[in-house]
Amino acid sequence: MEKQLDLSHDGEKGNYGVEDQRHSSSGRRGSAVNPEVLAGEIFDERYERTQRGLKSRHAQMIALGGTIGTGLFVGSGQTLARGGPAFILGSYIIMSFLIFCVVSAIIEIAAYLPTHGSSMNLFGYRYVSRSLGFALGWLYFYSLGILVPYEITAAGLVIEYWSPPVNIAVWISIMIVVIVGLNALPVKFYGETEFWFAGTKVIMMLGLLILSFILFWGGGPNHDRLGFRYWKHPGAANTYLEPGNTGRFVALLSTLVLSAFPFTFAPELLIATGGEMQSPRRNLPIAARRYIYRLVIFYIGCVLAISVICPSNDPAITSGGAGAGASAFVVGIKNAGIPVLDSIINAGIIISGWSSGNSFLYLSSRSLYSLALSGNAPSIFKSCTKSGVPYWAVTASSLFCALAYLNVGSSSAVVFNWFVNLTNTSGFISWVCCGIIYLRFRKACIAQNITDLPYHSFLQPYGSYIAIVAFTFLCLINGFTVFWPSKWDSSSFLTAYIGIPIFLAIYFGHRIYSWSDPWAYRPEDVDMHTGMEDVLADETPPKNMHGQPWWKKLTLIWE
Repeated sequence: MEKQLDLSHDGEKGNYGVEDQRHSSSGRRGSAVNPEVLAGEIFDERYERTQRGLKSRHAQMIALGGTIGTGLFVGSGQTLARGGPAFILGSYIIMSFLIFCVVSAIIEIAAYLPTHGSSMNLFGYRYVSRSLGFALGWLYFYSLGILVPYEITAAGLVIEYWSPPVNIAVWISIMIVVIVGLNALPVKFYGETEFWFAGTKVIMMLGLLILSFILFWGGGPNHDRLGFRYWKHPGAANTYLEPGNTGRFVALLSTLVLSAFPFTFAPELLIATGGEMQSPRRNLPIAARRYIYRLVIFYIGCVLAISVICPSNDPAITSGGAGAGASAFVVGIKNAGIPVLDSIINAGIIISGWSSGNSFLYLSSRSLYSLALSGNAPSIFKSCTKSGVPYWAVTASSLFCALAYLNVGSSSAVVFNWFVNLTNTSGFISWVCCGIIYLRFRKACIAQNITDLPYHSFLQPYGSYIAIVAFTFLCLINGFTVFWPSKWDSSSFLTAYIGIPIFLAIYFGHRIYSWSDPWAYRPEDVDMHTGMEDVLADETPPKNMHGQPWWKKLTLIWE
């Protein structure tokens, strides 16, 4: 699926020596930049930098399950109720293909030059324009920051499934303390925690897939063979808002939009870890190649499983059930008459929400850190501890966690939903920008005759064009149902689309501020070399296990 390109250097295309260039409005930037003159320079030696504390096993497990959270385990129930089993399965297959188009593009960018502070907004600044990097970075900062309390609240609501005598604010506080504490520690602690969190999610997902297969053949306590019963009754495809084929088409479009949420910002997490990963030019391509397994097994397999064990018209998922009660997996397990297992799955969903919140806070803080590196945020946010933690960026992103307390009161929960609505279109906007950044990066590579890329997929560049068109379309139809007379109101319209004008206002506001800057750097002027010496110095060759016994080769999994 991918081809490994030539990594050798020669005098013409592989000379990564220090060039006497200077940063200008055309986008040209060199290694020998005077930090006293350019305080916004990415490689400002006056500050400590993040450290490469994420091992290969951390990176691979984060790639498999880092942002799998309540959107998949709980939100998929709502999506099943909206479209029915055929539409949710088809939507997840389409979305998985589009996400892989994005992943294969952005890994090609990140694996080439994974400098400290690696993020898509930093690459947007470096390969497209300062304005795109500015707008995309602030989009990540507030969107990911808001998703942290969202996941914390969702996990807190799952705890309410057991009706504990403790106020939900207590559970929210415990989760905030742990998440912020982990992000305040050196990145190896975040990596180790996510390794076990993600590992737990992977094991739980595999267990649920096996359980669904057993129930399919009638292996439950009541020996009721389910097969594809729920595909026949209540049916494979639902209608929504309109009867007949029109209603089914509306249901399909709505299901496509809903199915995007569990994927939101998952590809971007890989890029952010690249800046703090050991040997990223080797490990990022490995993570990209394995990403297809995550999409097929955990996303497509998940919705196929719930379509087998849970009917799309079950009251628990159609009546807006709260917390884990709305999880199609929990509904299917209870319908099958399996005792205790629903509580075990609830515990797994809590861990998933906790883990996702942990990853979103990491992403939000690193986005702010990279904004500061590129001069698009106050330089205080590029300050790091000696162990490589950007403490002011983590502090600023952690402030979003306080929004979770809005859910303690029913009236203030409305305000929390307003904040969440800001993120509704953020994933689509981000993926469109990722495609644009890749195409500009590719043009620069062609113009400067750079062919020594550690990773390249056969999908590109066509995959980026497909992703840009598809996600632009999905962004525009995100709230299309509000235009039905029975669904229209102004608040619903704002809920669906407020994120688009906010992003455009940030982008064009910066364009006005930096009017002399080009809309996009000329491919010939894009700096493709600065920082390469540091990146290559951080690379370590893989261990040669040729001739070693099999049990020693297994130890590589733990590295």
